[in-house]
Amino acid sequence: MAIPNIISNITVPLLGMVDLAIMGHLDSEKYLGAIALAGMIFNFIYWSFGFLRMGTSGFTAQAFGKKDEPKLISILTHSLSIALLGGFLLVLLQYPIQKVGFYFIEGSKQVENLAVQYFYIRIYAAPATISLFALNGWFVGMQDAKTPMVLALLINVFNILLNFVFVYGFGLKSDGVAWGTLISQYIGLVLAILFLLLKHKELFKEFGVKKLMQKSGKYIDAELLPTFFDVNKNIFIRTLALILVFSVFTIESASFSDRILAVNTILLQYLLLFSFIMDGFAYSAEALTGKYYGAGNPHLLKKSILYIFAWGAVLSILFTIVFVLFNELILKLLTDNLFVIDTAKPYIFWVGLIPIVSFASFLWDGIYIGTTASKQMRNTMLFSVFFIFFPAYFLLVKHLGNHALWFAMILFLLSRSISQTLYAKRATTVKIC
Repeated sequence: MAIPNIISNITVPLLGMVDLAIMGHLDSEKYLGAIALAGMIFNFIYWSFGFLRMGTSGFTAQAFGKKDEPKLISILTHSLSIALLGGFLLVLLQYPIQKVGFYFIEGSKQVENLAVQYFYIRIYAAPATISLFALNGWFVGMQDAKTPMVLALLINVFNILLNFVFVYGFGLKSDGVAWGTLISQYIGLVLAILFLLLKHKELFKEFGVKKLMQKSGKYIDAELLPTFFDVNKNIFIRTLALILVFSVFTIESASFSDRILAVNTILLQYLLLFSFIMDGFAYSAEALTGKYYGAGNPHLLKKSILYIFAWGAVLSILFTIVFVLFNELILKLLTDNLFVIDTAKPYIFWVGLIPIVSFASFLWDGIYIGTTASKQMRNTMLFSVFFIFFPAYFLLVKHLGNHALWFAMILFLLSRSISQTLYAKRATTVKIC
């Protein structure tokens, strides 16, 4: 299960790297900054809805373990309804969202204007993007890692091709990347619905909407919805805190200079790439631990956790070795701007620490989601953000500048790993014994 999840997850940062590489080889570093600033707002928007994928995955895996087929359909219905409603609201509220979002950004006027242009194009992808969160979460919960992998590959292939067409074919800049993202997301949504109907047609045939409501409507209203919203509320708060860290990271990068913003944006791709690789195992953890948690099997639950951590530790070491050996080569692939490359070199050391200090936190996220231990997820995240990241950065920024930003990020990742490990026993034994 991990391998398809890793392949599907890794396409996301790789796509981001392709976008950055396209912009990094244009005639100005400001296009890089534009994507970074607009991307921060979209990270805030879409990560806020990340609870849909995570909550859907955990609940679906537990229902799968219990062999509760009506509940499987109802979870998908609830998730897609919330996704579509949220997506359309974002489109309707795009103007105030843009105003509030860019109010907190301190980039240069030219970079901000380009970022606003990018925003007003890409925002129309919101209904498709958020619906894909719900669908992918359901697929993972159904122990199906291959469908999200195929979807991710197809979406990102379309996205890359469209980006090249719009940027090099039509002569667009950062707005061309926005158009490529918009169109590819809707292609992905259509494909996801087709896969859903084809792979699970028997399930949908047996449990149609009318029959579902007649048979278990009262049960769903009384039990599923309150629990669903309670768990997702905690995941939402946890995600907002995570978004806050990355938003502050980008805002503070922009406050230093456009060049530091470009440097940190590129170096951050290393963290995103590693996180998406680890999330491949985290998604497997969601499916497997959720399945065994729902089935009431503590032995296989603990066994799956041990396997997940064994593989995670090995991969984090390998990733560190690859980074140490090839960091400058990877940097040059993302940009040929010598000033940006030279400016980035003093900060490469911090990025090399990321795999070792953070791999446990990514894996625990998946395990906590599978057991729907959302309160523990929320509490450990809030502690790491407000008692570790912010104090470390604001106490040191006057003395260390951009190094303080990276030092605070490393401490934040380490704090999450340690605090989640301390909470682990409570998070993985609730309702099992």
